Amino acid sequence: MKVIRVKNQTQGADVALGILRDKLAQGDKTLGLATGSSPEAFYQAIVKSDLDLSQVTSINLDEYVGLPKESPQSYHYFMEEHLFKYKPMKAHFLPDGQAADLLQAAKDYDHLIEQYGLDLQILGIGRNGHIGFNEPGTDFSSLTHVVDLTPSTIEANSRFFDKQEEVPTQALSMGIASIMSAKSIILFAYGSEKAKAISGMVQGPVSPSLPASVLQNHPDVTVIVDEAAASLLK
Repeated sequence: MKVIRVKNQTQGADVALGILRDKLAQGDKTLGLATGSSPEAFYQAIVKSDLDLSQVTSINLDEYVGLPKESPQSYHYFMEEHLFKYKPMKAHFLPDGQAADLLQAAKDYDHLIEQYGLDLQILGIGRNGHIGFNEPGTDFSSLTHVVDLTPSTIEANSRFFDKQEEVPTQALSMGIASIMSAKSIILFAYGSEKAKAISGMVQGPVSPSLPASVLQNHPDVTVIVDEAAASLLK
């Protein structure tokens, strides 16, 4: 696990863009993408760059259950507004949070991941150490599944909604084994509220109680953090 400390999100995005350029030059074709505030600057850097993504396929980590795709809070909408409408891709996929049969939708998504594979996976990290929507206690062997969101995750995501009670309580998320299948991973974390999770992820024991700690077992992980997020690292 390689930890890179940066001054701010703009510098972090530039570092990640350089990694992405190298990976594409090496033949990477499938990107696992994340939403939330952590990768926003990275997507802005991609949009401003000269990168051609027309032969690249993206597969997103997760989506809320029950939100229409056109809802401004949906991850479909987020990805369209921050990346897809500016950088056309060969194909892009997100979980179907409106599926009548969510369990079948999860299985279908696993088949998709198996079909395309994941070359470079982008991640953020929750304050409780979740990656994707894999909350503490999630089995490391998990594949795509329906997640009941914890109160802390609902609270953290409420900033994107008018009222906390509007935040969905479930999501469809790639599992931890799905994430770990990626050839390489970049994880972004900014701000002091992520410091405890980053410390546990990098230095703590590998345990389902902090899902991101499993990344210690991956052969190619780059962690991009500002000084606040890195403040508890030895």
